[in-house]
Amino acid sequence: MRKRIITQIMQEKAFSDLEWLNVEGLAEVEITSEDVTHPIESALLPGQVSGWRAAEPGKQTIRILFDNPQRLQRIRLSFEELHAERTQEYVLCYSSDGGQTFQEIVRQQWNFSPQGASSETEDLNVDLSSVNVLELTIIPDISGREAYASLAQLRLA
Repeated sequence: MRKRIITQIMQEKAFSDLEWLNVEGLAEVEITSEDVTHPIESALLPGQVSGWRAAEPGKQTIRILFDNPQRLQRIRLSFEELHAERTQEYVLCYSSDGGQTFQEIVRQQWNFSPQGASSETEDLNVDLSSVNVLELTIIPDISGREAYASLAQLRLA
């Protein structure tokens, strides 16, 4: 068996070498709400650090409408919660028919705890062709308590 130990530097280089899609030049984005100090661009564009945050509590949707159908092979989502303990659920779906029908890619729940697990990153390897709509729905607290959805980062390749 051939094997190799990869260092943290090698892992970081692999992430930085990947050519993420330029969402700004390829798509329009629809959102249900947006905190003016944490706009959606902060989660979608490289070099941004503040991430997106909803202006209103409760379930939120981020929809990426591609100008032309895209092939997606990798989707990276990062969430962070430093202040409140909560269980979040998100659902990521795509459409190849302009949003008439959606196929679920992943549905995930995560328990945030500021003293423990304060961040979650999902790195999904997919093989999706002709994607013209990508939809992320976030329920920030499945218990129904008032909570604000946020997204630290969304990258597509």
